[in-house]
Amino acid sequence: MNIYITILTTIMLYGLLAQPVMAQNLATADASAQQRSDAQGKDARVAKLRAYLETHASPLADEAEHFVAEADRLGLDWKLVAAIAGVESTFGKFIPRNSYNGWGWGIFTGASDGIHFKDWRDGITTVSEGLRYRYIDKGATSIEQIGRIYAASPAWSTKVRFFLTQIEDYVPTRVEHLAVTI
Repeated sequence: MNIYITILTTIMLYGLLAQPVMAQNLATADASAQQRSDAQGKDARVAKLRAYLETHASPLADEAEHFVAEADRLGLDWKLVAAIAGVESTFGKFIPRNSYNGWGWGIFTGASDGIHFKDWRDGITTVSEGLRYRYIDKGATSIEQIGRIYAASPAWSTKVRFFLTQIEDYVPTRVEHLAVTI
């Protein structure tokens, strides 16, 4: 089983590396942003993100709607801020105590702590606005360019891209995540 996971991960990473993600994709809601579930009018992106985060036992799962709302408000890809949390803190599971900082925001090389937010919503809003106003609006045109400013690791952008794709391609498998239709 582990060999299949390794092979699949290698294939996916190769595919991700071969396709650069440009800021136009980061700074605008993509085609899937228009997905809406029909019966209740709820945004399918919210349900998909919540289910994906729940599979990772993420404390951020209950904030899926806020991730999407902030992305829409700021014209960002709805998956970006969650994907960064995946890289920086395993979706909010490993953070400085009581910080609600799942993004490594304000943690500079060698520092053990960074900015503390009052709650997850505050963190999502601050990071979303920071990405828009301090990165994208100032000319960072790709995940690689954002990564050179955001993170010390040259692998950061590859990891963010990996989670962007994972979220986009996620298909719920748990019964509680499946839509009921008649």
